[in-house]
Amino acid sequence: MNAPTPKVIRAACPHDCPDTCAMEITVENGRAVKVRGADDLPFTNGALCTKVAHYLDRVYSPQRLRYPMKRVGRKGEGRFERISWDEALDTIAAKFRGIADDDPRAILPYSYAGTMGLVQGSSMDCRFFHRLGASLLDRTICASAGAAGWKATIGASVGMDPEAIVDAKLILIWGGNPIVSNLHGWRYILEAKRRGAKLVCIDPWRSQTAEKCDVHLAPWPGTDGALAMAMMQVLIADGLIDREYIAAYTLGFDALAERVHTCTPEWTAPLTGLPAETIRNLAREYGSVKPAAIRLNYGLNRCAGGGMAVRNIACLPALTGAWRHPAGGALLSTSGNFPVDQQALERPDLYTAHHSRPTRTINMSTIGEDLLTANDPPIRALYVYNSNPVAVAPNGARVREGFAREDLFCVVHELFQTDTADYADILLPATSQFEHRDVHKSYGHLYALTNQPAIEPLGEAKPNSEVFRLLAARLSFTDAPLFESDDEIAAQAFKRRDLRALGVDPETLAARGWARLNLPRPFTPFAHGDFLTPSGKCEFHSESLAAQGFDPLPRWVPPHESPVSNPALAARYPLAMISPPARNFLNTSFANLPRFLEQEGSPKLEIHPDDAARRGITAGDRLRIHNDRGAFHARAVITDRVRAGLVVCPSVWWRKLSGDGENANAVTSPALTDIGGGPTFYDCLVEVEGVQP
Repeated sequence: MNAPTPKVIRAACPHDCPDTCAMEITVENGRAVKVRGADDLPFTNGALCTKVAHYLDRVYSPQRLRYPMKRVGRKGEGRFERISWDEALDTIAAKFRGIADDDPRAILPYSYAGTMGLVQGSSMDCRFFHRLGASLLDRTICASAGAAGWKATIGASVGMDPEAIVDAKLILIWGGNPIVSNLHGWRYILEAKRRGAKLVCIDPWRSQTAEKCDVHLAPWPGTDGALAMAMMQVLIADGLIDREYIAAYTLGFDALAERVHTCTPEWTAPLTGLPAETIRNLAREYGSVKPAAIRLNYGLNRCAGGGMAVRNIACLPALTGAWRHPAGGALLSTSGNFPVDQQALERPDLYTAHHSRPTRTINMSTIGEDLLTANDPPIRALYVYNSNPVAVAPNGARVREGFAREDLFCVVHELFQTDTADYADILLPATSQFEHRDVHKSYGHLYALTNQPAIEPLGEAKPNSEVFRLLAARLSFTDAPLFESDDEIAAQAFKRRDLRALGVDPETLAARGWARLNLPRPFTPFAHGDFLTPSGKCEFHSESLAAQGFDPLPRWVPPHESPVSNPALAARYPLAMISPPARNFLNTSFANLPRFLEQEGSPKLEIHPDDAARRGITAGDRLRIHNDRGAFHARAVITDRVRAGLVVCPSVWWRKLSGDGENANAVTSPALTDIGGGPTFYDCLVEVEGVQP
């Protein structure tokens, strides 16, 4: 008898990465046996990153949660016993019903980008919590500051086509490490380099990307906004601007010119730690070489002035007219190109139809403080999915203290028993991307993708959407949107009447696996203005910011923690610390799997030779990194990849796998950014000392 023919299923990588790769999953006898990048999607080009190339390790890991459990030990101990789905759902429904009878806003959903799918990430969950009347979650922990700064200037998360960057002659890679976090985008940047482009990396750390660039500039963390202000000053003073473009397509140039008049390279140099002449040369080169492209990422938005820093950088291509060319301009995110129908997916009308109370919104970046101090009403129940806040949220001690509350009812729906799962009262098994239906936009290219389930759910795992349907039934909700199937939800993901969605329909996606948005080639979104701001122009002066009580013009916002802004604190904690992604982890995904733990080794801290010598530290020493918020341990890597006064801790480690039960978020700050309400992970002063092994 012939063996069954293997099936190949079209899928999409679900993780928080701009590449959103198209995948092909080979299935034999009901088991996935191979995963590869799809050849036919140009951006994926047949390749996956080293993490997702081994996705079978994640799907079939013996660590996978297979059935519901309830807590039997103290919170944080991670001791559970198996229960049925009926018992789990009945328990959750009874708790939610009792709390909702008093005030449903005491219930808080907590999720982020554990999956980027529009079905499993932001549809039935929103519908359920809207109908329940729960508090809303402001999902700020990665990109909200930069998105706010970009929106105030450009109008939406739209920029140049990343595939067009191959024709750029100068590329500024600003606040990102695409070799680690945008690998397929890096392929296009390398092609530009092969064609003669000059690559300049602007990053406090000499990252893997910086090492491959022609020039690396290392400003102090939190000073990117000041650097952009100085570049604007030089461009205007030296006449390296496109006055026709400015006159036709921008708003507030005269006020901007007056604002930056004194922001010379000499003013900026002591703030950034870069020589004035280096800053001047960068600005002159940017104003002279055409086409010039800026590829931003979100690293620079994780400081006090992160929103304004992105806003300042977003002004640069409008000053020079770089938007005229497909290979010019700038890109932070492509997500605003996708006509996602959030109203249809999330159904906020379910809240207004059933509840008269005003909504209450909690910022996810301050979850520790909110669990401990919110009182209008207090948070009495928490439902965590697609996130691992005990590991990833700032000011870790307060986060753990909040999660440890015995009076807090906590549900965690997860693939693995994460740090957060250890604090659950009810722990539910989740499906992987191979086991459920979804549809995806991207924030790094212009293609929509479908994800078809390739295998049956392992054990008793269920997707997010199914659990919320079951809970809705348990709570006797009858609203039809709470019981739509995943296929029905996926069909509503994009606005069918929006011209950009032509060809991005369920039938095309099902047949091909992906579809490019109906956008022109070449894509020059702002060559003739048409910005997505209220004025239709690039807004150097933003009335929307003014209406919110913010400065309407670009400015530099100093870090919360630096020798310039807080010399007393810097005297006690003289080292600035940033904690960019570790190469073998993706936030905390993959950070529990043996292959990637072995490659990453142990928590490390990169420190400059001068700083190490001053503290008597030698390579491999066990270090204690601390400030007033807490402490964690790591091994010393002595290197000139960091400048003196800066230390770098690649992250994010699961606390319980780090060796000392802590990670870098033991010392990160709960303070928020200037605009957008984002976290300030990279705005952090510490001291470092060697300790006994």
